[in-house]
Amino acid sequence: MNAPVFVFDPTRLRGLYDEVRALRAEVDASLGPDDLAHLKKIEGWGRIATTVGLATAWIAPNPLSAVALSLGRSTRWLLMHHCGHRGYDKVPGVEARYTSEVFAQGPRRWRDWPDWMLPAAWNYEHNILHHHHTGERRDPDLIERNVAWLNRPEVPRALRWALLGALGFTWKASYYAPNTLRVWLHRHDPKGARPSTTRAQRVKMLLRESYGPYIARRFVGLPLAYLPLGPWAMFSALCNSVMGEALSNFHTFFVVGPNHTGDDLYRFDDRPQSKDEYLARQIIGSVNYRTGGDLNDYAHLWLNYQIEHHVFPDIPMLKYRQVQPKVRALCEKYGLPYVQAPVWQRFRKMAEVFVGSQTMRRMTRVGDAAAAAAVDLSAVQA
Repeated sequence: MNAPVFVFDPTRLRGLYDEVRALRAEVDASLGPDDLAHLKKIEGWGRIATTVGLATAWIAPNPLSAVALSLGRSTRWLLMHHCGHRGYDKVPGVEARYTSEVFAQGPRRWRDWPDWMLPAAWNYEHNILHHHHTGERRDPDLIERNVAWLNRPEVPRALRWALLGALGFTWKASYYAPNTLRVWLHRHDPKGARPSTTRAQRVKMLLRESYGPYIARRFVGLPLAYLPLGPWAMFSALCNSVMGEALSNFHTFFVVGPNHTGDDLYRFDDRPQSKDEYLARQIIGSVNYRTGGDLNDYAHLWLNYQIEHHVFPDIPMLKYRQVQPKVRALCEKYGLPYVQAPVWQRFRKMAEVFVGSQTMRRMTRVGDAAAAAAVDLSAVQA
């Protein structure tokens, strides 16, 4: 299947980088107490959800407790995403605990972000590799490339769909934790060198630093806290914690997975040749969902502003809503595709790429003779 291409014309996009810098200056000048108040409000919503989940966990295995625990855990991931990206480092009067140098670092790991991933490993994999190489071969989260082994003709289509479902409910443990650790441990390896750690060493570290502590916290310590209420209370708490974990995995997977995958999004075979091209790639390789309103944005874990996030990865959550119309206007001005659709539609598109039913698009440049002969340069593929 031949995927459409986006023709990058440097003359058309000349000036994009300067306008984005000017917009960033506006954002920085507007940072203030509203951003901190908004952060604490969202954090408070997560704490309320966790409290409800814990308060009802002992009664019986029930959806209220499971959903509430799930939302509380997803909220901590949301906070780590923005604090780890230095989103609040420049906000005047910010408390140190919300800065990238303190949040989830050292002894605060299990207090701020008790999740499967090692914070330093996740920061490197996501903040550096994924953001600096979005849609490229070095992007560790490029789904189409990661599932190439799965989409061989001899693999039954039903098995591909089954693996997608299994991944959705386990992905933080089955994919994110081991993958972030692997790339972080090999971050200093020269290209083509033998890995500095063996698979056995990585598994041992994964068990010691991630799986062991997380399982002990969520599936041993939490049920034991209900021991005074009896065996049924402990069993109920364990069931609700397990269900909450599965729901949190699926929630995050549902909004994360489609962010850069679909037959109308682009992947790249080389490095950008200019700052304008780098910015253009961040935009045409990302997708937004429905935006606006705290409840809507919270349900999407603020991943509904993925285009703006890849243009400005280190600004507060509240600023994405404020800057989104201006980024869209810049895309219209420079003829860049700005893809936005409901998350359920985007998940379907991601799933089609995952199972091999669709492929992603490719970008080429003006001056490529083959592309120039095949593509009308007067029309940008949307």
